Amino acid sequence: MELSPLQTARYTYEPKLPPVLKSSISAIQLSLGEPTESIADQAALKAQFSKTYGKPIATFVSGRNAEPSKDLRVGVILSGGQAPGGHNVITGLYDGLKKINPKSTLYGFLGGPSGLIDNQAVEFDDSFIDRFRNTGGFDIIGSGRTKIETDEQFLSVLKTAQERKLNAVVVIGGDDSNTNAALLAEYFVAEGTDIQVIGVPKTIDGDLKNEYIETSFGFDTACKTYSELIGNICRDANSAKKYWHFIKLMGRSASHIALECALQTRPNVALISEEVEANKQSLGSIVDSIAEVVKKRSSKGENFGIVLVPEGLIEFIPEMKVLISELNDLLAHHTDDFAVLKGFQAQYEFVHGKLSSSSAQAFSSLPQGIRAQLMADRDPHGNVQVSLIDTEKLLIQMVGEKLAAERASGTFNGKFSGLAHFFGYEGRCAFPSNFDADYCYSLGYTACLLINSGLTGYISSVRNMARPSSEWVAGGIPLTMMMNREKRHGKDKPVIRKALVELDGAPFKELVKNRDQWATQTSYRYPGAIQYYGPSEVCDQPTITLALEQKA
Repeated sequence: MELSPLQTARYTYEPKLPPVLKSSISAIQLSLGEPTESIADQAALKAQFSKTYGKPIATFVSGRNAEPSKDLRVGVILSGGQAPGGHNVITGLYDGLKKINPKSTLYGFLGGPSGLIDNQAVEFDDSFIDRFRNTGGFDIIGSGRTKIETDEQFLSVLKTAQERKLNAVVVIGGDDSNTNAALLAEYFVAEGTDIQVIGVPKTIDGDLKNEYIETSFGFDTACKTYSELIGNICRDANSAKKYWHFIKLMGRSASHIALECALQTRPNVALISEEVEANKQSLGSIVDSIAEVVKKRSSKGENFGIVLVPEGLIEFIPEMKVLISELNDLLAHHTDDFAVLKGFQAQYEFVHGKLSSSSAQAFSSLPQGIRAQLMADRDPHGNVQVSLIDTEKLLIQMVGEKLAAERASGTFNGKFSGLAHFFGYEGRCAFPSNFDADYCYSLGYTACLLINSGLTGYISSVRNMARPSSEWVAGGIPLTMMMNREKRHGKDKPVIRKALVELDGAPFKELVKNRDQWATQTSYRYPGAIQYYGPSEVCDQPTITLALEQKA
């Protein structure tokens, strides 16, 4: 395989580590805090996780390590969607294991959790690992979305771990994957084994975060990748001066990406799903607000603009949220009846007749293409596949229809021409930024130290991330500390709570402070491509979100 010059150069990049991790293993000491509690539902979670609940926060400090040279056998999986930096988690884990003891072994299980269930793995060595340092993607071992849920699956994982003589399993994933890691850790202890489980926080959506997990890996790179593309479109819009670009961005459950990209590029409109839900905005009011910005800019002769749309927006609009919930339940209970229907009209009439009157009205008001997408195949959890709904095209059509009606009545004489974009896969496997390359390598190295310290049911944590790496703090957070119970498929289940955009948080307040000006004045900012080489103020900066949250 012929390598690009950038790939060749990135192989030689040496990720930065928190100071304590640069020490010899014998000089890294584990410091444990006080027992912890879950964020909610403490009694129920303590009963469910009777073996692993309430563990203390772990921090690594300079000191004496009583067991510095264990020969460890560890398995690692990548779970869920791709995020830049996953390879560096694995290389950091590998290097840490080999530094502890050159005889240590790291297995990569293929295709995510299913590889762990089916005992399909590769054993890493130096030449294998070196081909993936500082590169994007999850192709080192692949990923998957299988959940370890049934008794048979848990037993299969236990057999795999025992056959491979594993000391630990590392789960690299998002909130659902790390919830699964917590359940697996509890299961191993309950079965009387000493097999450990450590999680690593991954999701470009940015919704796996809290006081101790300050950002999930991949978010930095993805936002910088999208912001470059948005900045390019901003410049094109300001050059051509004739198009309104509606750009949908990844982020089903949270609008962190849309918010960060707005702060980076200063669009004319940035919709934030959490604000829409809090203000109980209807689809019609959203359309009205965009149309008002279009008219104000048109009055100044600027018939162009940029609108950022979070992927999950439609589920946060009150009447659409109710509609989607009804559709999910309806199609789940009438799967066979719906499957035999031929053609859109038959399917539409079947669904329309079983919805509540308000949802039926909302459903019928949508363009046919959107109605078809809402009735399309569900995801593995039985929910509508939001990423397949062309929300950006829906908004273009509805804004266009409103302005056309106003033009016909003589109240609008400007121009409106909309173009739709969806940035998703473009950001998932980019070369990780220096920040993510450093952060991910540190997460993997820290996971190794958590294993060496005999801990289980923890997620690897690197804190003080808005500061230079020389001030980073490494440790681990009990997975149960991040959990509550939520209703899933009619049953209360333990889950790591998703972190949504906080409307009283500094990043959102920064948007609010500026958005009226950005709406009417062309204030675009052009971040440009990710910089891998150059001064630290160009190459190593965190996201604006993280800097504002930590007031760095």
